Amino acid sequence: MSRPPIVSVVVTFLNAASFLHQAIQSVVSQSYDRWELLLVDDGSTDDSGRIAKSWVRDHPARMQYLQHADHSNRGVSAARNLGIRHASGDLVAFLDADDVWLQEKLERQVSLLTAHPDAGMIYGRTEYWHSWTGNREDQGRDSIPSHGIFADTLVAPPSLLTAFLRGTTCVPCLCSVLVRRSLLERLGRFEESFRGFYDDQVFYAKVCLNAPVFVSDECLERYRQHAGSHSQRALAEHTDAHTMWRRRYLHWLSRYVSEAAIVDGDLARALRTQRWIWGEDSRSLVPPRVQRLLRKAKQVAAHFADRLPPSERHH
Repeated sequence: MSRPPIVSVVVTFLNAASFLHQAIQSVVSQSYDRWELLLVDDGSTDDSGRIAKSWVRDHPARMQYLQHADHSNRGVSAARNLGIRHASGDLVAFLDADDVWLQEKLERQVSLLTAHPDAGMIYGRTEYWHSWTGNREDQGRDSIPSHGIFADTLVAPPSLLTAFLRGTTCVPCLCSVLVRRSLLERLGRFEESFRGFYDDQVFYAKVCLNAPVFVSDECLERYRQHAGSHSQRALAEHTDAHTMWRRRYLHWLSRYVSEAAIVDGDLARALRTQRWIWGEDSRSLVPPRVQRLLRKAKQVAAHFADRLPPSERHH
């Protein structure tokens, strides 16, 4: 590689031998060529490590194989941070081992970040990719969600985070993100205490509270949908764990906003509502007027329940 890289691509993987080759190939096939690839093995026990090392042997000038001490599994946040620590580009992009980029991904996003020097990060729309299986029942299931209220816009803090909390715009897929390395270093990278649940949303919160973000309306990535993915397993098998991590995220976010002395009425209301909905905190999070209405509703319910025959009362 004759010129230093502008973009450091961090690909983390854990037992992803079925998909890793295709993910790496989507990086190699980019129309933009000023990139380096950091392949971070988070303790794989399958053939993933051999696949990654084979690519590095063939492209030693622009690829690295990285792993934790003793080949340990430390979670996706720690794996991404390991990649970031070895990054030399001014910009950092992330790609999970089961996702792929379209050929012009880096070219388009580097161009947009160059055109918007105030932006700390850019992301776009992402295709939710079902048809990769080739199965008839998966054909026609692919979708590209709309951003909703934002499109081709530079969004100042903290509006984007407020919209994420309210659900008025989609939380991006991490494979869609291109972020300035200087911002990552300033914000302390990923929070390693979040191991696979809400690690991305913690990262987005830190960015969206501290820098403008450009929201592109282009789709340049494919987010592979399959039963073995972490997100699908979480939804299918860990409903209680999801609730626990959602509460933990909201608690972390409340503390972060408070410690950073961020004062914004819309954000405060959105966060308070989410903490109430998810039962993360005590009644002190609920406005007094709402507390009074809830108490009144409970009194009315109790009044009518007392007038029912015992056999019809709900205990």
